[in-house]
Amino acid sequence: QVQVVESGGGTVETGGPLRLSCTVSGLTFDYVSVGWFRQASGKEREGVLCAAWNGDLTNYVDFVKGRFTSSRDNAKNTVYLQMNDLTPEDTAMYFCAAAPYYNCKGSWWSRREYTYWGQGTQVTVSS
Repeated sequence: QVQVVESGGGTVETGGPLRLSCTVSGLTFDYVSVGWFRQASGKEREGVLCAAWNGDLTNYVDFVKGRFTSSRDNAKNTVYLQMNDLTPEDTAMYFCAAAPYYNCKGSWWSRREYTYWGQGTQVTVSS
């Protein structure tokens, strides 16, 4: 059974950092690409980034470029989302999604590209 679990959410002040974790079990993690999405209250879920399983490509949405980065630890079956210089506009529920063998090209921001989803972790940035 595949499980995707996010953790690390919380409340942070404007300008502060936060690191989220996404742990995937039930798949051969070495070949799993991971997408991060977020959904603010009353808004649609939007793609934040996609990190390809082989490390060749990470795609970012424009509004997080230069502030958010992704890394992975295959020994722990975990992908990290490091978020810096946070603003209140980053307040949202953050979701992790897994896509085996996906190259993170094309419509990487689309939910259709991902098969397995976590329940989300809340990030709140106070002003």
